[in-house]
Amino acid sequence: MSNVIIINSHPNEMRAAMLSGGIVQEFFVERMRKRTLVGNIYKGRVVKVLPGMQSVFVDIGGQRAAFLHVADVVSISDDGLMSEFASDLSGEQSVSIEELIKDGQELVVQVTKDATGNKGARLTMRLSIPGRHLVLMPGYPHVGVSRRIDDEEEREKLRATLKHLRPEKCGLIARTVSKGQSDEDIIADRDYLLRVWDKVQAQGAISGAPKMLYEDDNLIFRLLRDVADEKTSQIIIDNKKDYTDMRSFCSDYRPELFDKIIHYDKRTSLFDAYNIELEIDRMLDKKVWLRSGGYIVIDQTEALTVIDVNTGKFVGQRNFEETIFQTNIEAAREIAHQLRLRNIGGIIIIDFIDMDIVENRGKVIALLDELLKDDRARASVVNITPLGLVEVTRKRAQESVLHKMSEPCPYCDGRGVVKARLAICYDILRNIRRTASERSGGTIVLEAHNEIVDILVSNERESLDAIEKEFNVKVEARFQPHTHLEHYELK
Repeated sequence: MSNVIIINSHPNEMRAAMLSGGIVQEFFVERMRKRTLVGNIYKGRVVKVLPGMQSVFVDIGGQRAAFLHVADVVSISDDGLMSEFASDLSGEQSVSIEELIKDGQELVVQVTKDATGNKGARLTMRLSIPGRHLVLMPGYPHVGVSRRIDDEEEREKLRATLKHLRPEKCGLIARTVSKGQSDEDIIADRDYLLRVWDKVQAQGAISGAPKMLYEDDNLIFRLLRDVADEKTSQIIIDNKKDYTDMRSFCSDYRPELFDKIIHYDKRTSLFDAYNIELEIDRMLDKKVWLRSGGYIVIDQTEALTVIDVNTGKFVGQRNFEETIFQTNIEAAREIAHQLRLRNIGGIIIIDFIDMDIVENRGKVIALLDELLKDDRARASVVNITPLGLVEVTRKRAQESVLHKMSEPCPYCDGRGVVKARLAICYDILRNIRRTASERSGGTIVLEAHNEIVDILVSNERESLDAIEKEFNVKVEARFQPHTHLEHYELK
């Protein structure tokens, strides 16, 4: 099935969607004020060594220091080759961070993960520069082939080619799209990457820290490099300048895409024309309905994502076990789709509906694992817990769509819930009683949200009367229509 890439480009924000069969498979967003740092190479300065965490904070020129763990530290020898630090049998680093790095030291590092929440960007000293067909790894004399190329004959052919073409003091990895490409195309990509690396080295030699030495392509050119492939039938963009730039780029580097790039100039907005705005709104919903009537609930937290599967309105046609099995099968397909669409990474815990037939459980897990292989981010089923929960990991480099497109609710402070109205009323009654016991006589004035006052003076009138009688006080309740539901004040 062919794919269509839709790009909505404005000076302050760029959004793109990859459609297959008219359905949004992947969504991308990049804001000019907050572009992703992943892939960028910096000359940074160590600002703090943290022996307890075996890590260092590195100033790379941002508002917040970035984070480099000892596992991502390497040694660069005088001849420009990179060496790892030995680990013991338990996998623990045998060399401590304070032996390797000192305060104020300058390091060449690359961002592997954007800053999220209160955490700074994640760094590594293992540098890599991606091209169309290859990834160049300076200082690491190694060749590799993408795991997605499963034809063993093709893998051996590519490995032999890379061994022959590998530049001195550098490694090469063949990307998935290198399959079936000519040696000329691969050589051209290698030479381009070497020119980029030469510029990085030259800039690093004359620059102090912090300084950006290499910036990865913007969203448009990453789409042309990483997403557009032989299945892409059209690339539609609504910005004339970007359209011209894309055609110019493709005429030199991706001529097979040149005639597929189309400028959209109709009055109806591009994303509305392809019903993508509606899909974006759905991406922010926790509940995703399945065609059968079942649904999944996606809860994203800072540490992990939990997905719950429910039969919902689906009652099936045969028996209960078959209904559950069909719901889980459909849910597995939708979960694989949603992880990719929402760019959910890290640890994902899935609670499928319990199945009594062991064979059915195996089919659901096998299907999910197979679907995850099609994901461009590295994802797989890693474990099934004793309670039957399925644990999935998916590589996380950038924020999910939810975190990019939303922020914590200012009303509930991101909890997702507010205290029940009756619970608030009982809190107020306890505080009124406490205040009245401290001073007998006089008037206690309550200022609270209208709905809370209504419940107190109607449903809890007897409780107020009892306090007034016991402590010889008068309680006066006043409306504060614009206050938070949970906020109140006693005077």
